Amino acid sequence: MPTQSHYDIAVIGSGITGSTLAAILARQGLRVIVFEAGQHPKFAIGESMILETSETMRAVAHFFDIPELAFYSSENYFDFIGTSHGVKRHFSYLHHTPGEEQRIEHSLQAVIPKEPHGHELHLFRQDCDAYLNSMAIHYGAEVWQNTRVQDVQIDAERVTVTTHDGKTITADFIVDAGGFRSPLADKFGLRDFDLQAHSRTIFTHMIDVPCFHEVGASQKDYHLPFRVSEGTLHHVFKGGWLWIIPFNNHKRSTNPLCSVGLQLDPRLYPVREDLTPEQEFYNFIAQFPSMLAQLKDAKAVRNWTRTGRIQYSSTRAVGDRFALLGHAAGFIDPLYSKGLYTSFMSVGLLAHLLLDAHAAQDYSAVRFEPLEKLTLSYVHTADRLTANSYKSWGNYKLWSVYSVVWMLGAYLELVKLMSLRNESVDRRAYFEGASHLKLAGGGFSEFEELSDRIDRIVEEVNIDDDTAVDAAVTRIRALYDTVDWIPDAFVQVLKGKNHLPANKFRVSLFDREDGFLGHGAFRQHFFGDHSMTKVAKQFVVEKVKYSTLGLKTARKLGDWGLGTGD
Repeated sequence: MPTQSHYDIAVIGSGITGSTLAAILARQGLRVIVFEAGQHPKFAIGESMILETSETMRAVAHFFDIPELAFYSSENYFDFIGTSHGVKRHFSYLHHTPGEEQRIEHSLQAVIPKEPHGHELHLFRQDCDAYLNSMAIHYGAEVWQNTRVQDVQIDAERVTVTTHDGKTITADFIVDAGGFRSPLADKFGLRDFDLQAHSRTIFTHMIDVPCFHEVGASQKDYHLPFRVSEGTLHHVFKGGWLWIIPFNNHKRSTNPLCSVGLQLDPRLYPVREDLTPEQEFYNFIAQFPSMLAQLKDAKAVRNWTRTGRIQYSSTRAVGDRFALLGHAAGFIDPLYSKGLYTSFMSVGLLAHLLLDAHAAQDYSAVRFEPLEKLTLSYVHTADRLTANSYKSWGNYKLWSVYSVVWMLGAYLELVKLMSLRNESVDRRAYFEGASHLKLAGGGFSEFEELSDRIDRIVEEVNIDDDTAVDAAVTRIRALYDTVDWIPDAFVQVLKGKNHLPANKFRVSLFDREDGFLGHGAFRQHFFGDHSMTKVAKQFVVEKVKYSTLGLKTARKLGDWGLGTGD
């Protein structure tokens, strides 16, 4: 039963985004109610973290004074969140051709640096989401589980929410974090399916999934810094990919499960209605001997899920007194794990805008336009990157050069995010800087120009014409050669190296011209007037603050060194 009838903010959905937003707003003193159709703990996918997501979580934790929001940002927090989550030390890609064993030379491992924050995580979402939901309640949000929203009415003065069992509340503003089945997107007819990417999925959780090196060539044979089971493994092939996300890949693990999912372009691989999802899954991977070898003895622990095309966006994401948040606004594909980054940046920006709107008692759509711009920019950047990655897998030579667009874009985004957090004196400065980001490239115009030219080449080439592909690859390599700001690690991948370096700290980073800070427009955009000495000091501070010992000490003292960021 409600404790009151009017709230400042109503939120639909208590998943990872809805709960996080509710916690932030309640922590800042707003009256918040959350409607959840199901009940925690509940199954969810979206399990792979990336550096950009973790950095955004640290920033949101800092600027809104909620240290718990950073708990899922690295392995150093295991003592706080439990050991049901996996470790992620890399993204690995093994390219496959039907009927053939996977070729060692067709591999790529994008290593995630351990320093200064620790490696990333594979989130066991039912535990993660339940924790964040409890955190929202702790900070004062009211959560109604097993309560489906039946109707939402929005007028000039208020929002009125009616639940499935006839209860009614009012609020000043409503946030829809309900995912694809967003009640507000349905009510206002906001769905947009005019996107480049096309994929459907078949997925489950499994046990007894061996490391690929146990059924294929060894880590030593691949010359990789880490076993592929120590991170997110992507088996890629023409028109699709298969993910392997283990939660049992470190010594402290208490979870035997592994997330497994197959993504297919339905234009090439239509749904097999004559087969069950499990039958279709194994029928498909049977054409790839190395994939089948890894999964033939694995066992599903939950029912298989099969979907139609998963891509969608929205014609708009905000209006007077409402906003669509995270996957309610759009979703492309789990490739590159960009979804959680989009969600957390949107959460932080929306919380910032809502606090200002609450103070002014003005919830007009124009106040929330920055959220719409950022969210839809992220969705459309992911769309193009995903569509062209799928296409490039049709010929390994094209993928070998296109993969650098993804890695370079992610790296630049991370560098800009870290600079923003360290330079911003308050949340207003941080979100002003972040509002110019577009998911990849860190807002650097020279990267945007380079990636656009490469994307156009990929979009134009006939992937089945080997001569045309060779010409496209030559043109792309020539474009990379025209810029002098690409870090050497990515240049080495273009020269044939199959991994980024495991040891990111090198003396060459201090080179005044070609070191970490770069030079010219690159240096100015990402580092401004900062010296290498100042950046190195910030690195040391981060390493100490986010070390396991540092975190334990902060918790014991009750002093996380965080401010409200106001």
